[in-house]
Amino acid sequence: MNLRKLLLPVLLIAVGGAGYYFWLQSQPEPLPEGIASSNGRIEAVEIDLAAKIAGRLDEVMVNEGDFVTAGQAVARMSTAVLEAQLAQAAAELERAKTSIEASQSNVRQRESNKEAAEAVVRQREVELKLAQSNADRTAKLEKNNAVSEQEAETRRAEVFKAQATLSAAIAEVAASDAAIANAKSQVIQAKSSVVAADATIQRIEVDIADSTLKAPRDGRVQYRIAEPGEVLGSGGKVLNMVDLADVYMTFFLPTEKAGRVRLNTDVRIVLDAAPQYVIPAKATFVADVAQFTPKTVETAEERQKLMFRIKARIDPALLKEHIRSVKTGLPGMAYVRLNEDIEWPEELKVRLQQ
Repeated sequence: MNLRKLLLPVLLIAVGGAGYYFWLQSQPEPLPEGIASSNGRIEAVEIDLAAKIAGRLDEVMVNEGDFVTAGQAVARMSTAVLEAQLAQAAAELERAKTSIEASQSNVRQRESNKEAAEAVVRQREVELKLAQSNADRTAKLEKNNAVSEQEAETRRAEVFKAQATLSAAIAEVAASDAAIANAKSQVIQAKSSVVAADATIQRIEVDIADSTLKAPRDGRVQYRIAEPGEVLGSGGKVLNMVDLADVYMTFFLPTEKAGRVRLNTDVRIVLDAAPQYVIPAKATFVADVAQFTPKTVETAEERQKLMFRIKARIDPALLKEHIRSVKTGLPGMAYVRLNEDIEWPEELKVRLQQ
């Protein structure tokens, strides 16, 4: 009985010692001095695909979770109204082109009228010169009583008449100039109408092209926000996708460690779902404002409780190689090198999926 009492404590101590030994063996190796770690979650830039103009959603060609490539059509808005507007604008363009031809023809006609008016002016000038010459000869003959006074009066009246007809002809030339200027302004207006109609056509064609929503980048559809048949306003969201070329992990470090993190310093990411892989990244952002703060920060100890946000971005070239395997929302650990002279330990050297 006494022997059994003595063996029981010894057995318990042995079992406890063995358990402690195996627990120690299961613990990860402590990080070298100069390497900090923190838990985080894989995130990516989110993009909303929205309708440019108000209208009815005709079709959504992708489902949640689908991988899409840049330029791939993912949804289509109704273009019936735009097609009608395009036909109207095309008709306006043709009418404006026809108006140009008619206006240019009018200019040519007005210029011909001016040439005829100028010819009349030259004719009236000759007639005035002849009438003046006849009046001068008659005046000399009148002094010698060779012609009657009535004859002399008739010749002077012919001069006044010729002057009047010349003035009328000159006025006709001026009127022709005004008509030509007006016809040319109509040509300019017609050309402006052509430019305006052409611009309207281009705008409508762009709106029609934009009615087919395309993925701006490679990524994965996260949410279908609208369904076919729904009427959306301008800017109405149709899909939400994540840009798998801009993936990062956000984590937090205390003041002492965050202050030693340099931009573009090396970071290693180990995901809980795939601990056998070590993903390389770069620290591309270090917050200059603490993310959560104690009620008071009056002592050095309390200041050490301040936590700063750090973003570690994965190389886009690396993401492109494994883009169909990239998933957001996965938790894991981020390890950042505070001293660039320190070598990464063996367990944090880059290991990627082949």
